[in-house]
Amino acid sequence: EQSYCILMSGNKLSAESKLRINTMVSTNDGFEIAETDLKLRGPGNIEGTQQSGVLDLKLADLVADQQILHAARTLVLAILEKDPALILEENRLLNLFFNSKNLEHISWEQIS
Repeated sequence: EQSYCILMSGNKLSAESKLRINTMVSTNDGFEIAETDLKLRGPGNIEGTQQSGVLDLKLADLVADQQILHAARTLVLAILEKDPALILEENRLLNLFFNSKNLEHISWEQIS
């Protein structure tokens, strides 16, 4: 059924609050709303309980590097679809790398 969202605020809004409201008014795309929220709040902690703030990854910025992260994800999925066990010669180095890691005890918080 039809649903509605009513946004209410006081007269004094910060620039951040105005951007949040404008985003909610301009789209009903949850991904777009979440992306704006991510840019404003920061990604927080991958593994812990901190839900906002700076996530200081050494390899990527989750907001600024979305295009290259998407490309990397697409490439990884293609490799795993073709060779899930990484047994092809072209994936030998990947296989050696992952087999040398104790992935059962990896802390995703430490990937930075």
